[in-house]
Amino acid sequence: MRRREFITLIGAAAAACPHTARGQQSERIRLIGIIMPNKDDPDYRPWISAFRQGLQELGWIEGRNVRLDIRWGTENPAEIRKQAAELAALAPDVILAAGTSTVGPLMQATRTVPIVFPIIADPVSGGFVDSLARPGRNATGFMLFEYSISGKWLELLKQIAPGVTRVAVLGDSSTSTGPAQFGVIQAVAPMLRVEVNAFNKRDADEIERTITTFGQSPNGGLIITPGGPAFTHRDLIIGLAARYKLPAVYFERLFVVAGGLLSYGPDRIDMYRRAAGYVDRILKGEKPADMPVQAPTKYQLVINLRTAKALGLDVPLHLQQAADEVIE
Repeated sequence: MRRREFITLIGAAAAACPHTARGQQSERIRLIGIIMPNKDDPDYRPWISAFRQGLQELGWIEGRNVRLDIRWGTENPAEIRKQAAELAALAPDVILAAGTSTVGPLMQATRTVPIVFPIIADPVSGGFVDSLARPGRNATGFMLFEYSISGKWLELLKQIAPGVTRVAVLGDSSTSTGPAQFGVIQAVAPMLRVEVNAFNKRDADEIERTITTFGQSPNGGLIITPGGPAFTHRDLIIGLAARYKLPAVYFERLFVVAGGLLSYGPDRIDMYRRAAGYVDRILKGEKPADMPVQAPTKYQLVINLRTAKALGLDVPLHLQQAADEVIE
């Protein structure tokens, strides 16, 4: 190699090296905010673990290229608003927020920070997105339920407890999803020769009064629809159903693990893993406004045979074979 060419090559390399070094030094750790409704509810922790695992599988390693700032709310809306405002003020790269109680305050606090909801009942009626196909704002994610699942709850109740002719649906009239879900159940009821009635489950006293009164008459059953009060008062609901020998269908497996009879609903672990995929896409430059809201793709049927036996029910073999999990 000629001396002049060698000097030119060394000079070019030297000029490039500082830029490369500066580029490596300037690679920042991305900040993901997380806000969850209730620190005291242990059910949220495995869901966050699933989200973390999903991030890791996509190459986002805590301490290396990403940092998580996790905030916990309470049942107090003012506390959740405070946590949401504080988190938004940090201007993280993206925020993971579960449910209406956290997404609503966040969208009041920021219209620019991207938000991904792993579960939410109805993002359109909640005003969080313009449409499912084109959210149009700074939030997107995953719907918790399609309304047709509500009819499936009643069908499963009749399959596991054919003698049921009266059903109390514990919902929440203050949410848009509550009346809509009851409407689907009501439409299916005549075909199954069942009388259905809607009741609220806003607090412990209301739940106890409703189930105690309803349980005084024979051939009754329960459907517990989604909502924060159902999780908060899970043990009370399960205990009352056992006391009054009421077969009950729930929307989440945690109720069946705790002693409930049967549940059918989306696999929330799967939804939190999928939410990690949406966070990954946003960190790589996509906009929530252009990312469609998705429906669940994986559902779980869980049956507790011990509870069925205590209620005097023989669970049909086809139902046991169809179940994703059978607790014996």
